[in-house]
Amino acid sequence: MKLDIVTIFPKMVEGPLAEGIIGRAMARGVLDLRVHDLREFTTDRHRVVDDVPFGGGPGMVLKPEPLFRAVESIRIGRGEPSAVILTSPDGRRFSNEDARRLSRLPHVVILCGRYEGVDERVRLHLASEEISIGDYVVSGGELPALVIVDAVARFVPGVVGDEESVSRDSFARGLLDYAQYTRPAEFRGWRVPPVLLSGHHAEIARWRRRDALARTLALRPDLVADPSGLEPEDREVLQELLEDREKGAS
Repeated sequence: MKLDIVTIFPKMVEGPLAEGIIGRAMARGVLDLRVHDLREFTTDRHRVVDDVPFGGGPGMVLKPEPLFRAVESIRIGRGEPSAVILTSPDGRRFSNEDARRLSRLPHVVILCGRYEGVDERVRLHLASEEISIGDYVVSGGELPALVIVDAVARFVPGVVGDEESVSRDSFARGLLDYAQYTRPAEFRGWRVPPVLLSGHHAEIARWRRRDALARTLALRPDLVADPSGLEPEDREVLQELLEDREKGAS
C-alpha cells in the first residue's frame, strides 16, 4: 500500500513513523510511505504556505497553490491516488470501519491542515474526503495523520505479525475488547479470574465474550444501544447484564 503525507512539519511525522510496526512494515516494503514538505511546493523565496483570510479575521489560512502542486507532483511520481484525505475538525469522525475501508485502497494521500484551516477550494476541488479524529481541536493535522496511518496500516496484510489480534481488537466486532491478564496470577492480592487459568477453551471464550459485552455496556453503551447486530446468544447475555444493572440500581 502506498501512503503519502503532505505537511509543513515533516519531522513531526517522520520520527513516529520510523518506530514500531509501521517502521518495520516500511523496512520490509509492506508499506510504501513517504512524507512531503509542503514548503517544497512553493514558488517564492520565503516558501510561504499561508496567508491572511479574505474578509478579515484571526489567524492564517493555508494557500491552495502549494497543496494542489503537492498532490499533482505525487500523481506524476507515484500515480493517481485512490483517496486524498484532508485532516480537519470539520470532517467525518474517523472510525474503525473507515480504517478498514482505507486499508483496501492501493494509494492514499493525507493533507495535514494547519492554522485556521485551508482555502475552501482545497476542500471542494482537491480533497476527496475530510476526516476528524474527534470533537476537539489540535494544533495541526500531523497527529491526526499519524492516528489514521497507524489505524489503517493495522488492516494491511503483513503489517501486524499476528493478524488474528487485529480481528479481536476493540471495535473490530462492534464491541470493546475483553479484559486482559498476564503473569503473575496474583499481584498485591488481586487474582486473575480462575476461568482464565482453567485451560477450558470454550469456557474461556464464553467468559471473554461476556466480559466484552459487560465492558462495552459500562463504558460505551452507545455501541450496544441497538443490539440487532449481535448474535442471538450475545443479545441474551446483554439482556441479563441489563437486568442485573436494574436490580443493582433498585
